[in-house]
Amino acid sequence: MTSVLRAQGLGRRYGRRWALRDCTLDVPAGHVVGLVGPNGAGKSTLLKLACGQLEPSAGAISVLGGRPASTPAQLARVGFVAQDTPVYGGLTVEDHLRLGARLNPRWDQELARERVARLGLDPAHRAGRLSGGQRAQLALTLGLAKRPDLLILDEPVAALDPLARREFLQGLMEAAAEQRFSVVLSSHLVSDLERICDYLIVLAGSRVRVAGEVDELLATHFRITGPRRDPGRLPAGQDVVSARHTERQSTYVIRTEDPVLDPAWTVTRLGLEDLVLAYMDEQASGHRPAALEVR
Repeated sequence: MTSVLRAQGLGRRYGRRWALRDCTLDVPAGHVVGLVGPNGAGKSTLLKLACGQLEPSAGAISVLGGRPASTPAQLARVGFVAQDTPVYGGLTVEDHLRLGARLNPRWDQELARERVARLGLDPAHRAGRLSGGQRAQLALTLGLAKRPDLLILDEPVAALDPLARREFLQGLMEAAAEQRFSVVLSSHLVSDLERICDYLIVLAGSRVRVAGEVDELLATHFRITGPRRDPGRLPAGQDVVSARHTERQSTYVIRTEDPVLDPAWTVTRLGLEDLVLAYMDEQASGHRPAALEVR
């Protein structure tokens, strides 16, 4: 299957600090990908590398089979909505559509005008006078009208109220289903990702902790609780993601393809938020979990 995003040993350094390190990914096309991690984990750095706004300090990255931003044709295939949903405050909504038409060879003016009308945006209003939700919708409209094969969004709803977030994400999902493009969406709001994403990447400590299809990740991760036990006594094939201990009890989040048959353990399945937190919970586990990937 075609890869929408492929990285091998990818890293980006600012001075002595690595913002992203040893990133290896192979994300198939056709997914809505959720990219999640704590602040400073490297999410924005990875997305800027994918858009060609940054050059790698180590390793390699390809997007849709090519080097990011290497040619005009490659640029035309990727849409990007940055974290602050950038629009030009002094330009009108109509000015933004005209600018988009001039800059993008695959521009769909009919789609842009129809979406602006459906959202109730006045073409004569300056973007600086729009609400935060309206500016986000305008930025999304510009990204969609570009007719990309991949749309990358860097925390586009972080500053929006719940209603505006829901409307933004609903519009995104409707467009992705209709136009059949791939999406990579960065967010620290796991509840939003849970509603729309079918593929997950967790970044923590500037490294990829896990990547794979959501259904498969949820089917292979469990919380087990029972009498205190050293992780070395767990069966082979039960990979510890995180661990917590009291004087008498141990609680592990494990990844395994096999059923947990030990009657001493109480076994529960994880929701997406629990899974994400387990991979971010390095302090509780006492170690950094190895990066795990589903292909």
